[in-house]
Order: sequence, then structure tokens, then C-alpha cells
Amino acid sequence: MEISGKIVAVIPAQEGVSRAGNEWKKQEYVIETEDQFPKKVCFQIFGADKIAQANVQQGENVRVSFDIESREFNGRWYTNINAWKVERADAWRENTAETVQPSGPVYPQFDDAPESPPPAPSDDLPF
Repeated sequence: MEISGKIVAVIPAQEGVSRAGNEWKKQEYVIETEDQFPKKVCFQIFGADKIAQANVQQGENVRVSFDIESREFNGRWYTNINAWKVERADAWRENTAETVQPSGPVYPQFDDAPESPPPAPSDDLPF
């Protein structure tokens, strides 16, 4: 899934140590869509290396590719939006500019007349 918009908040990073003794780190961000009725969505990036690679800053326009995952804990469900790719607006707009046609209505193309007349109806029943 993908969402694009402007980063409106960068939540302080959280880190800790798992039960297995492995260190972990996650960073949450809030993106606001540019729709007619803008929506704010909080997503997270998990892993110190991925956080550094994304280097997301407040005020940037980005496109985020993500997965949604829910889990149950003590009878309550929690949902995470886990980002796996973050692209700056400049990068993804340049990549799509070559493939996007100029805006305007697109109508299907039909031939004016069929190449051959339709087959004559048969008196045979199909069943």
C-alpha cells in the first residue's frame, strides 16, 4: 500500500532490548494527505539502519510504501502501519513524470465501422 503527503510530526524515537537480548529502535511519523479532506496517518519505521536511511524530516513531501499489521493483546487489538520504503516527492515525481501522460480526459478508441458484418442469427438453440 502507499500513501503520499507532507510529514507534519516526527515522534521521538523509542528503543529497547528484546527478551532475546537484541536491541531494537523504532521511529514514528505523522503524514497528512493532500486530499480534498486531508487525513493524518501515523506510521513507523523499525530498525536504526532503516531510520537513518529514510532520514525523514518534518515538512517534507514523501510517498510511503507500507504494510498494515494488527495483533491482539489482553483482548484488545492494536494496529501498526510499518513503512518499508520512503521516497522524497522530488524523486518519485521525476520517476513518474516520464510515464504519466498530460492531464485531461481519456476516452477509449473505437473504430467507426466493424471490419466484417456480424454473423447472422441462427435458429439453433444453444442448449
